[in-house]
Amino acid sequence: MTNETTAVVQNVRLSYVNVFKPYSNNPDLPPKYSTTILLPKSDLSSKQRLDAAIQAAAQKGLNEKWNGVMPPVVANPIHDGDGVKQDGTPFGDECKGCWVFTASANADRQPQIVDQNVQPILNQSEIYSGVYANVAINVFPYLHTGKKGVGFGLTHIQKVRDGEVLGGAPVSADKVFSALGGASNPNPFPNPQQAQPVQQYQQPIQQAQPVQQYQQPTQQAQPVQQYQQPTQQGSFGVDPITGLPL
Repeated sequence: MTNETTAVVQNVRLSYVNVFKPYSNNPDLPPKYSTTILLPKSDLSSKQRLDAAIQAAAQKGLNEKWNGVMPPVVANPIHDGDGVKQDGTPFGDECKGCWVFTASANADRQPQIVDQNVQPILNQSEIYSGVYANVAINVFPYLHTGKKGVGFGLTHIQKVRDGEVLGGAPVSADKVFSALGGASNPNPFPNPQQAQPVQQYQQPIQQAQPVQQYQQPTQQAQPVQQYQQPTQQGSFGVDPITGLPL
């Protein structure tokens, strides 16, 4: 991208995803589109592009916002995932070995979200905490209550691949039942042992054989035929010519 204050970080992991609907956990602040980005420290190329955009934004701030005075330290939203948060608590395990930062966009500027073919993603379940993506970030300078620094604007997201869901979020119903649309294995759950109780529950149906055994007494209805024999014996007491009793 030609803009010096814009950087694309590749194959990063997303967390705390709010990219389809603006969100704010502070009632005093306006809702925004946002996501936390986990950039592996091993990806030196993406980190260098991000650092270059930070330097370009700081130079822009020097000329446009900071009255020509460069602060000794330019504040930026990048944190060390192997360290601790601002409140002193450690980052989650998913942040280990990563640079951690948040990018956001105003409620009237939703980031563009596309797949690997650069086609818009409309199914919101495709982008979640844990998914891997390429992310375009616009770095901008700010001056707020005397503090000089740079922030990260969220402009574009390209999904790269699925990943393990972070935060124990439930699997969407779309993913659970999509396998019923013709897949050879109708069980969408990762643990095949979960389906065994269904098979065991069907076994009592095969035990319905006593119904067949109950039909056997109907074959023992021969006493009805034996009961008719006395009527035939009665014919020996009838004159075969006159038909009168002997």
